[in-house]
Amino acid sequence: MNNTKISVRMFKDKLWKIVIIFISLLSTIPLLFIIFYLVKNGISSLSLQFLIYLPKPLGETGGGVSNAIVGTFLLILLSSLFSIPLGIFAGIYLSEYRDTRLAYTVRLCVDLLNGVPSIVIGIFAWLILVVPMKRFSALSGGFALGIIMLPLIVRSTEETLKLMPPELKEASLALGVSYSRTILKVVVRSGLSSIITGIIVSIARISGETAPILFTAFGNPFMNINILKPISSLPLIIYNYATSPYQEWHKLAWGASFVLMMFVLLLNFISKLVTRK
Repeated sequence: MNNTKISVRMFKDKLWKIVIIFISLLSTIPLLFIIFYLVKNGISSLSLQFLIYLPKPLGETGGGVSNAIVGTFLLILLSSLFSIPLGIFAGIYLSEYRDTRLAYTVRLCVDLLNGVPSIVIGIFAWLILVVPMKRFSALSGGFALGIIMLPLIVRSTEETLKLMPPELKEASLALGVSYSRTILKVVVRSGLSSIITGIIVSIARISGETAPILFTAFGNPFMNINILKPISSLPLIIYNYATSPYQEWHKLAWGASFVLMMFVLLLNFISKLVTRK
């Protein structure tokens, strides 16, 4: 009788393992289809000319998306300069003073901000930067993307520091190290790999945003590194070219999509390596 019960339990265990594995594989099918179509249609557009040349005028064949690649990296840099320091220090505060009323309010605001649609953030950046400046600019685009990055960095930093053993801080303070140096040199350094992972994931999150860029950076067919002028980006050029009626632009959109996908996959791969370390 006992052997029969054990056999039934083993059968149920194996059955559930098979079901879970099947569902896990099933969830990857959409991703595999997306990767397949992007590789199929985008890799044929890749060339040295595609990566280093500017877009050609309408009616001419060839050209590239070098201005969009440079613009994407510039927007990521601007958004990182805004969100990373603020997000890390906010996460430290929420971790160290987690039971205060202000911490509760900040945490609630961060969670609400994380759920705000990106197009709403784009409109907000347009109202407070584009309208007063009377121009579209990379600065306003970086600000909008930085707002999207901010809650991810705050929450990842907070949750990471909560997992740090309190003995680390107590031992440092007992040796006479100041409180600020203890937090920055001991506690934060101990969880640095997880904090960096959160930053990388937030960069991957904003790399494909289009709506905020439409309201802020606007786009630019020329190469531009001036943060006070309009700038192009890979998501923006994909949107404009994919919705155009020209076959040549569709080909460039597929190539830009492939480059953007590889960049996001690279960021996720780096985050896995950092987490493992």
